Amino acid sequence: MQVTAAENNMQKLLSEMKNQKNRNARFRTVISLILNGEEYSFEGEVKGEILHQKTGNDGFGYDPIFKPIGYDQSFAEMTMAQKNEISHRGMAVKKLLHFLSHHS
Repeated sequence: MQVTAAENNMQKLLSEMKNQKNRNARFRTVISLILNGEEYSFEGEVKGEILHQKTGNDGFGYDPIFKPIGYDQSFAEMTMAQKNEISHRGMAVKKLLHFLSHHS
């Protein structure tokens, strides 16, 4: 079985954080829009922590080692519906769509 770049990155992060007490982390998305010469930014963020080992099989990237605040599962253990409720990308897109609906 071939090891992916994402898997290598996760293992490197876990190795480098092995003895760290502060495991705080966050996913952040920023969407930028230039409209009529004006620049606008729309941000979504999910705060959480880096786990000590991978849990779960779904998702992608760092999902198996990221547990959002207020949840007892990693992103990789959540259903797509659960993850979409708190998605940093989804938050940023919702803000963009709200802005566009009021500025069209």
